[in-house]
Amino acid sequence: MIDMTLLLEKESGEPLYLQLYQHIKKDIIRGKLAAKTRLPSIRALSSHLHISRNTVELAYHQLIAEGYVQSRPRSGIFVIELELEKLPAPFSESRKPLEISKQDSTKVPYDFRYGDVDVEHFPLTTWRKLSNQCLQRKQAELFSYGDPQGEYELRIEIARYLYDSRGVNCSPNQIMIGAGIQYLLGVLSGLVGARGNSIGMEEPGYDGARTIFQHYGFNVIPIQLDKDGLNIHQLYESRSRIVYITPSHQFPYGMVMPFAKRMQLLKWAEEQDGIIIEDDYDSEFRYVGKPIPSLQSLDSHHRTVYLGTFSKCLLPSLRIAYMVLPPALLEIYNKQNYRLYDQTVSQLHQNTLELFMKNGHWEAHIRKMRNVYHKKQSVLIGTIRELMGEQTIVIGQDAGLHVLLCVLNGMDEAELIQAAEQAGVRVYAVSPFWAQSSQVETSMVLIGFGGLRIEDIVKGVHALHRAWF
Repeated sequence: MIDMTLLLEKESGEPLYLQLYQHIKKDIIRGKLAAKTRLPSIRALSSHLHISRNTVELAYHQLIAEGYVQSRPRSGIFVIELELEKLPAPFSESRKPLEISKQDSTKVPYDFRYGDVDVEHFPLTTWRKLSNQCLQRKQAELFSYGDPQGEYELRIEIARYLYDSRGVNCSPNQIMIGAGIQYLLGVLSGLVGARGNSIGMEEPGYDGARTIFQHYGFNVIPIQLDKDGLNIHQLYESRSRIVYITPSHQFPYGMVMPFAKRMQLLKWAEEQDGIIIEDDYDSEFRYVGKPIPSLQSLDSHHRTVYLGTFSKCLLPSLRIAYMVLPPALLEIYNKQNYRLYDQTVSQLHQNTLELFMKNGHWEAHIRKMRNVYHKKQSVLIGTIRELMGEQTIVIGQDAGLHVLLCVLNGMDEAELIQAAEQAGVRVYAVSPFWAQSSQVETSMVLIGFGGLRIEDIVKGVHALHRAWF
């Protein structure tokens, strides 16, 4: 049972729900809370610890999201069986959906395009001020190509941020900066090519990554999804020694890979001498609990490549993404003279971003944008449910800047898109995310909400309702 003498430090500055979550998580990992143990009810624990029910509920939600416990209807919350070893100590871009048919570039009143961001809240004044500072202090240096791997001062800031926010443990030397995730995947394809010509990938998954791998000659093997992410058994059967995954917010379905499955995946990499490519494309925007710890933070054998981007929280046009290479791949990078590749990101933008992060603007901006996008998502889902009710199913609503919408009106994907277009609304196909056309969901569309104002989200959903029902 949970230690009911637990003392929460209310003056520590750390949220109470986070303290409670961490305490229970540690007890589960250490075996003090055995599998199948029933946790106290929310009411009982809140009463005993003299904290609000919301605090306990948030802690329980986080434990459920990470796969340490599960909720059983009318029975309670129970600890899940973790079959593998305890948690090891840490080592001391824009996805643009392809349409099912070519759409013209004519603007529509309501464009639910995933990849668009809220430009109205971009801190333009601050960014311009910091850019001017860079021009004044580094004018001569800015005329050069810059460090091929990325400006070192920016890599220091990225390493600090990743450790604090995602548990990623790396040195600035392991970080490579590039103009977008797809460019970095191209570089990575050259580094891992010696491991064979096949790569496992989630089915469905990010079509932009699949295209890059195919261009570099890889045989991309689709691996089916379970309700909690990649099917590890199928990954073993594929005999691939490389896998590309989005474990913290599966693209496009949105599920979170729980702790036990993450450990199974790391075990696969160790046994197969494999490489895991972890694309953490929108980890900042989780709306329930705190962001899920990265897979890389659990990897004590250094077989995980970690990818992230600034496109979702700043602007896609800045074209700034980063990749954290494990030591073995960093050695290949250095030996094969990849530093002869010129840097693809403007040195001015890199220097500006460095100051933006160093002066605390980045984390403040993330907090603001998390609230902005959460409000937009709540309005989107609330309006869909109000107007369409049980005629639709919303998928992937715990995080990110998009949802999938199953529409139960008899229309297929192409018909849904066409009817929406005629009503002045643009929604997007999900079929390109499947490598196997026979597996495609036939009555589903993707709806992004980041670039629309709240009032336009409401009007757009009303237009969709008129078009579809």
